Amino acid sequence: MLTAARRHAAPASLFPLPADRRIPMSLIHAAAVLDADAPDYVVQLQAGTHALTGDEAPREGGQDRGPAPYEFVLAGLAQCTAATLRMYMQRKTWPATRIDVRTELHADRDGTQYVRRVVTLDGPLDEAQRQRLAEICEKTPVTQFIKRGTRIDTTLN
Repeated sequence: MLTAARRHAAPASLFPLPADRRIPMSLIHAAAVLDADAPDYVVQLQAGTHALTGDEAPREGGQDRGPAPYEFVLAGLAQCTAATLRMYMQRKTWPATRIDVRTELHADRDGTQYVRRVVTLDGPLDEAQRQRLAEICEKTPVTQFIKRGTRIDTTLN
């Protein structure tokens, strides 16, 4: 979720860009740098103000020093789902002791990929509340972002 303060913050960048290479008025930003002397697929990342490491699994030629790209996407979906449910439940003052969200990438026999999301809610919720929360899962910002698809404009410098 993007608060007004985070939206307008000017985070310190691990990978400063010259002014002519910055993306104007971006809502959220991330950057990746793979130096020539780095191990094959170990990529230094910045997401907002957070430094992360991405990599591939050994079976893909990586060293498993960090999540793979699809794992970041699935983790983002799980995090957004859990946080959105918590926010909604707090506003409604509905009880929940734990929100557990699991996301997995699957493929049908024809190769069509899809995400399976399993949400487990602990706490004394009635059936109507659970049904409403299932509806909220389909309305989280990252769920909608993934489902509608997003245009990507690439510039190669």
